Amino acid sequence: MSSEYSEIRIEKSDGVAEVILDRAEKLNAMAPEFFTDIKHAFEEIDDDDSVRVALVWAEGRMFTAGLDLKKSAGLLDGGGAKKNPAAGNYRTFRKIRELQDCFTALQVCRKPVIAAVHGKCIGGGIDLITASDIRVCTSDAEFSVFETRIAITADVGTLQRITPIVGKGMAREMAFTGKFIGSERAIQSQLVNQVYPDKDSMLEGARAMARDIAANSPLAVQGTKEVLNYSDEHNTNEGLEYVAQWNSAFLKSDDLDEAMAAFMEKRAPKFTGS
Repeated sequence: MSSEYSEIRIEKSDGVAEVILDRAEKLNAMAPEFFTDIKHAFEEIDDDDSVRVALVWAEGRMFTAGLDLKKSAGLLDGGGAKKNPAAGNYRTFRKIRELQDCFTALQVCRKPVIAAVHGKCIGGGIDLITASDIRVCTSDAEFSVFETRIAITADVGTLQRITPIVGKGMAREMAFTGKFIGSERAIQSQLVNQVYPDKDSMLEGARAMARDIAANSPLAVQGTKEVLNYSDEHNTNEGLEYVAQWNSAFLKSDDLDEAMAAFMEKRAPKFTGS
């Protein structure tokens, strides 16, 4: 277990890294330190060849209450530059871009990321889970793009990522109203892949999915994420060109030889990522 983080902890086992929001006494509200913690955590996971998939979940009675407004006031006031508002505005711009990079770390991480949500997932929590690859939740989960209700335009990734996930109408309803949606609407809108009756069964299911991913060739899984991310932002022909280039460079591997041998020998393959 990593000990260098103050707001989260990381536990690694059998190719799976669990990133656990660990500020339960404050409802996992996101203090300034949280953002650097989450960025560094996913940079660590990206660099660790022993990790093949990441799972994000939270301690306590909810996933997250969103931004810790008391501890994060300095993030919102431009550094208090009243005599020079332009300079203050530019500092705010730079700070927002820094915070965006912290959640983009999940998206650009080569390893697939599963977010497992229980209880409320508010504000910055939506930024976090929409940067993940897969989302599951408990039946009591509730989701809110809450920024609108506190006079903020969500600015750390939700508005850019949620529409391809849930569709234009649902995305705009959530963003304009700030109202909570429950697990039933979440799965209907494809915000989540699966709903579990409680947290224990959710973590059991999410860990089983993580193990299934970790059992595959890491080269193939990471290549698949790379191609999917590219294809999300390009047209079909550009995506086809990219995957052709990718496979022409990376298709021939020891893992491919192992897959063929395992098939012929009627056994489970053992992939090494080489």
